[in-house]
Amino acid sequence: MSATMIGRELAAGHGDRVLFSGLDLVVAPGDVIGLVGVNGAGKTTLLRTLAGLVPLEGGTVTLSPPTANVGYLPQERERRAGETVRDFLARRTGVGPAQEAMDAAAERLGEGAAGADDEYAVALERWLDLGGADLDERAAQVAGELGLTVALDHPMTALSGGQAARAGMASLLLSRYDIFLLDEPTNDLDLDGLRRLEEFVRGLRAGTVLVSHDREFLTRTVSKVLELDLAQQQVNLFGGGYGAYLEERERARRHAREQFDEYAGKKDDLLERARMQRAWMEKGVRNARRKVPDNDKIGKNLRGESSEKQAAKARQTERMIERLDVVEEPRKEWELRMEIAAAPRAGAVVATLRDAVVRRGSFTLGPVTLQIDWADRVAITGANGSGKSTLLGALLGRIPLSSGSASLGSGVVVGEIDQARGLFLGEQSLMTAFGAEVPSWADADVRTLLAKFGLRSAHVPRPAASLSPGERTRAALALLQARGVNLLVLDEPTNHLDLAAIEQLESALSSYTGTLLLVTHDRRMLDAVDTNRHVEVTDGKVAG
Repeated sequence: MSATMIGRELAAGHGDRVLFSGLDLVVAPGDVIGLVGVNGAGKTTLLRTLAGLVPLEGGTVTLSPPTANVGYLPQERERRAGETVRDFLARRTGVGPAQEAMDAAAERLGEGAAGADDEYAVALERWLDLGGADLDERAAQVAGELGLTVALDHPMTALSGGQAARAGMASLLLSRYDIFLLDEPTNDLDLDGLRRLEEFVRGLRAGTVLVSHDREFLTRTVSKVLELDLAQQQVNLFGGGYGAYLEERERARRHAREQFDEYAGKKDDLLERARMQRAWMEKGVRNARRKVPDNDKIGKNLRGESSEKQAAKARQTERMIERLDVVEEPRKEWELRMEIAAAPRAGAVVATLRDAVVRRGSFTLGPVTLQIDWADRVAITGANGSGKSTLLGALLGRIPLSSGSASLGSGVVVGEIDQARGLFLGEQSLMTAFGAEVPSWADADVRTLLAKFGLRSAHVPRPAASLSPGERTRAALALLQARGVNLLVLDEPTNHLDLAAIEQLESALSSYTGTLLLVTHDRRMLDAVDTNRHVEVTDGKVAG
């Protein structure tokens, strides 16, 4: 079914803080609209508002036709206990809820309830539209194509991280919504998953609104960009794709700054002219009083005329100031500006594995022999589930080996951002969890540093686990700046970071002089960060 979603004058906020207002948006068939803005600008709030999952704070959302199926697919970090792969796919595709609605209507129909026949007909049509009739057959085929070899009745909680990512990808490929609302669909996908996702999105006839911080994905897929500019409290829609958006945004910001500078310059010039005119008037009066006798009536008249002329000029200048069209100064956007503190150099050999083997259930990594030397900058790539995170854990001595040996060199100080952002997942407050990692720091210094990373007074007393994934990532980045490291280990560091923060991280990595182990599927980051070694992990085998 072809469907159009129309949002008019939409508004949302948190407490007394406005996220956006007066937002108009039309999502027509075939549109792919990229939603961008800093973390906290309201991107997820807007998606949930369009999906009808949060009440409207202002404005309207309408569908044409009203029966169109809208699918909101958020990132799901936690797997639900008791849910099988089959149940997960049914829930994410909307087939599960549609089946429940159809079963309830069938029960009411059997009871002879008034209107139950119409209710059942609507529920059946929705179930068919969402692909319920052949979901199991399609699910088995798609799962096989993605390399998800477990049975559909396998519990989601028993899947590995790579398998869970494939299940999430399968749920998207199986979906048959009329409008797609996708929140960070690129997170946790490997390069093959990104390719499949790009093909899927580009092939959709349905309208799509998506949030992603993967710059290459945005460049390859979106036809329009909707920017939530929190600093300027503006909503801007750009046509022509992501590359065109970057160019047009830069031109618009440069023009706004030029307009303000021109206005401020004119105003300053006029204010200075008025000041000088007033000063000349007062100086002329004082000089005339000293030089002209009091009984000189002609001098007094001349003096009065001159003063009045200067006063009139000053008033005229002030009226010119009042008639200027006021141009507000562009508000400076908050930026993450970070550096990675370097510890003293470690030895020549930083980390080694010798014939190392790790067995975790049915998965085996190795045997691996690998040496990381001082100042190596290593990009580690491979498909989801191939063993990249296991390799990092073995190198750092965090995962016990089934055989072989692992060692860290003398003087190695590890700084790590793991996929789960594990340091900030407990019930301790952010302040307590962060302070425990830098015990020599005063509380005031901790607060100052966290504020620099966008974690302000409202964040520090909260349980660390209650922070958003992006906020936990910024806390992990702040920790890298707080304590010196000489072995930096980054496992998918761009997940949940906004675009500006990703660019700042890339900049910080360019000036970091220690040893770097980088795991990422972000293609732009792989190009931007200078590396001198490439390690490829494939089904537990390590090459490079």
